[in-house]
Amino acid sequence: MTDHDYDAARALLDALRRMKLVGAHQSVQLTPLEGGVSSDIFRADLPGGPVCVKRALPRLKVAADWQAPVLRNRYEVAWMRVAAAIAPDAVPAILGDDEAGGAFAMTWLPPQHYPVWKAVLRDGTVEPSTAAHVGRVLGRIHAATAHRSDIAGQFPTDDIFYAIRLEPYLVATGHAHPDLAPRLAALVSVTQANARVLVHGDFSPKNLLIGPDGPVILDAECAWYGDPAFDVAFVLNHLLLKGVWRPAWRQAYAACFRMLASAYFESVTWEPRAALAVRVAALLPGLLLGRVDGKSPAEYVTADVDKQRIRAFARHRLLEPVDAPEALAAEWLERDP
Repeated sequence: MTDHDYDAARALLDALRRMKLVGAHQSVQLTPLEGGVSSDIFRADLPGGPVCVKRALPRLKVAADWQAPVLRNRYEVAWMRVAAAIAPDAVPAILGDDEAGGAFAMTWLPPQHYPVWKAVLRDGTVEPSTAAHVGRVLGRIHAATAHRSDIAGQFPTDDIFYAIRLEPYLVATGHAHPDLAPRLAALVSVTQANARVLVHGDFSPKNLLIGPDGPVILDAECAWYGDPAFDVAFVLNHLLLKGVWRPAWRQAYAACFRMLASAYFESVTWEPRAALAVRVAALLPGLLLGRVDGKSPAEYVTADVDKQRIRAFARHRLLEPVDAPEALAAEWLERDP
């Protein structure tokens, strides 16, 4: 382990003791887990079996100077609890919560039974039925939380969401493309103006496990009562980019895109589906460009030719938006980005 890992392990052991999951003098093996740039995540081997314990970091582990309030940990726990009441099989159970240390513990889900969807997609197991299941779960959570002032009141996270999503993905991208800055700023304004459902905020294949009973959602640090279009565009954007990473399966990723979108929109009753589709389609090119020139570039988009193709496509559709995400995906395939 690194020096940081040793320090984190000591802090998380203290948190586990405050959560009363281990005794004051009990030793626990803590093993750092891979994945994620915003938190320390460890497996803790307790006497009763392993658990996963997580602590938010004030500075994200990326090249850019990306600060984020550690208070987001509180709202991640709150999102998990709200989602568990709606779709209990779709989230890990919260086992303990340490507000003082900014940490919490949750169910350990064995990787051999709960693979990460990003890895599954990368390795060529590209099943549209899985994408449809993901879309249905997201739709259920959005539908059950739509226009709920009681839930909205639990998530006063506008500033946090701006700091860890809108600024690094859209505003920062505008700094790299000054001519597009007004358009990207307009997307920020529209997103902020549509507070309708409980949003996950980082709904992507890296935060979805594919378990025996369906998808399990992780990492709700960006929880926000806001625009459902952000969650939908965020995950669909990843399915487009997977075709750059693994060109042989572009058509299959596009099929997953269509199935996820279709299954999700079947749940939309809180607003006209066409209005939501317009916002999703408008956000998609902004998020595509953000994964090249924002603060969190996709680690697998490394070739300059791929970056230039993504930039050309995204710039075009930022300036001339389409009215449905499926139309954008079809053009993405035709233009061979």
